[in-house]
Amino acid sequence: MKDQAKIIAALLVGAAAGAALGLLLAPEKGEELRGDIADYVNDLIDGAKTKAQSTADNVKEYSSTVVDSVKNKYNSLVGEAGNAIDSVQGKAEDAVAGAKENATNKAKSTANDWNNSIQNA
Repeated sequence: MKDQAKIIAALLVGAAAGAALGLLLAPEKGEELRGDIADYVNDLIDGAKTKAQSTADNVKEYSSTVVDSVKNKYNSLVGEAGNAIDSVQGKAEDAVAGAKENATNKAKSTANDWNNSIQNA
């Protein structure tokens, strides 16, 4: 069965090739046919060029969109990081100021206690 299919396929390919060569090599009408074939091939080439250019334009536009999106996300993350740093810095400054005030109050309280104990002695 496989051999028969191969034989039939080979016959069909041979017949198509023979018909194409016969048409291309025909005298008067062949010149017109060759011109028509040349026009058809040129149309196919032009269509392929147009599709290639369209695809290139689409890829360029898509890549530009992706680049803009990445830039926006980067800038957003940088802004968020800056805000986080400012927040941590503010909390640290508040903690230092609070510790300083507590230490000052503790020192004053201890000094007052010593002063009172010296005066009472």
